[in-house]
Amino acid sequence: MENLNIVKSPQQQVSELEDEIRERKKQLALLRRKLKPKEIPDYTLLDLNGIEISLSSLFGNRKELLLIFNMGKSCRWCTLWADGFNGLAHHLQNRAAFALLSPDKPQVAKEFSQSRNWKFRIVSDFKSSMRKDLNLRDAQSITPAAGAFSKSENGQIFYHGSTVFGPGDNYCVQYDLMDLLPGDSAGWEPQYNY
Repeated sequence: MENLNIVKSPQQQVSELEDEIRERKKQLALLRRKLKPKEIPDYTLLDLNGIEISLSSLFGNRKELLLIFNMGKSCRWCTLWADGFNGLAHHLQNRAAFALLSPDKPQVAKEFSQSRNWKFRIVSDFKSSMRKDLNLRDAQSITPAAGAFSKSENGQIFYHGSTVFGPGDNYCVQYDLMDLLPGDSAGWEPQYNY
């Protein structure tokens, strides 16, 4: 019998690749759950009025916390992600505690978040070593990311890992929507105002 090379249409190839990506994302989630959590201290952070608060306070009555490690007011890209979380925050908060961590001074973070009308909790790590300790900051740069934490019955806090944000990632739906458009979006950059 002759081996026929059947050429798949671009639409068939797109459908198969989308199925593969969905399956790989499921595998990634399973692997993340197998990572050994690291116990961390109850870091001292600052609320938007400059008052010291503990990392544990961000959990509220939840046992799990999603914390967004934002790069602050100076980053248009991080602003794009945070703007997108406005519509997701109440859904996320139904499952776990959710907050955004800004490296900016509390007053700067407060004014900027109000100007963006962000509806989720924002705190500052302006005086904290938390990012550095979690390898999300060095002397030259800050890494935008989302981190997962849990709190035990006796108050111990565990870091379950993080994932880095960047153009084309899974955390800003805009990229996938723009990729549907027939034109190339290369070179597009977010702005604070359009």
